[in-house]
Amino acid sequence: MSDSLSEAIRTRVRALLSTSRFTQFVGVGTVGATVDTVVLVALVEATFLGPVVAKILSWELGIMIIFAINERWTFAEYGQVGLGPLVRRFLRSNGVRFGGFLVTLAVLRVLVQQFDVWYVAANVIGIGVGFFVNYTCESLYTWQVHQE
Repeated sequence: MSDSLSEAIRTRVRALLSTSRFTQFVGVGTVGATVDTVVLVALVEATFLGPVVAKILSWELGIMIIFAINERWTFAEYGQVGLGPLVRRFLRSNGVRFGGFLVTLAVLRVLVQQFDVWYVAANVIGIGVGFFVNYTCESLYTWQVHQE
């Protein structure tokens, strides 16, 4: 492995290992997961929507809230200022989190349909699995923290 590639990898790993940023990301994720779960339960229990369709709607609301908090707190010192860069980060964040969402949705679907797990518990487990995909990709791609 070349020195520049190994240094690029070390730089990214160091950026991901920031304890304060990771802790903030967990806190923000907890807020988003709470919103996601509350809206999921409300939609399943109060409407005709099933857990999978309700999850799609609850997820996007949670993602919007997570992005807003991360933008102002967790990653406030990263990224260019202005409406254009903000919109690009939001779109990147949605794209990145879509990968995490697919992981979460797959876990929800398998646990509910194959193992008869209560949909709320399955959702929480799925969120936990998708968390690490989101943290890595949001840090390195959306806010590019390795370029400090």
